Amino acid sequence: MSQEKGERHDPEEQRAGERSAIELQVEYERMNSFFYDYTKNISRGGTFVSTDRPLDVGTRFVFKLSVPGLAEPLRLTGEVRWVRRDGDAPGMGIQFIFDDDSQRAAIDGAIEQLMVNSLGPLITQRLRSV
Repeated sequence: MSQEKGERHDPEEQRAGERSAIELQVEYERMNSFFYDYTKNISRGGTFVSTDRPLDVGTRFVFKLSVPGLAEPLRLTGEVRWVRRDGDAPGMGIQFIFDDDSQRAAIDGAIEQLMVNSLGPLITQRLRSV
């Protein structure tokens, strides 16, 4: 794994919340070009975006996350916390940035529902209690 400035040695161990393995489309702009990549997992605090074109660590950006069951994609602000350029799964770890507590609660609720729909209520509850 390549080391970037600000990259953690083991980003997998730095997660703040339980993750649900799920693939969702992510849309974002970089230098006047739009990119469409996919998440590999998601939690209330962030997501991992699978891409061979990761943004630099520390970059804040606005992206859209297409969630099944929602009429419109979620529009989120994220910050790149770490990148993985080599190996089987290149990409970037994104921490969600919220404007206020009500936005955090709305996004948390959408992600919670996504986990329940994807994993079922029993498994989601077990993950949350770990």
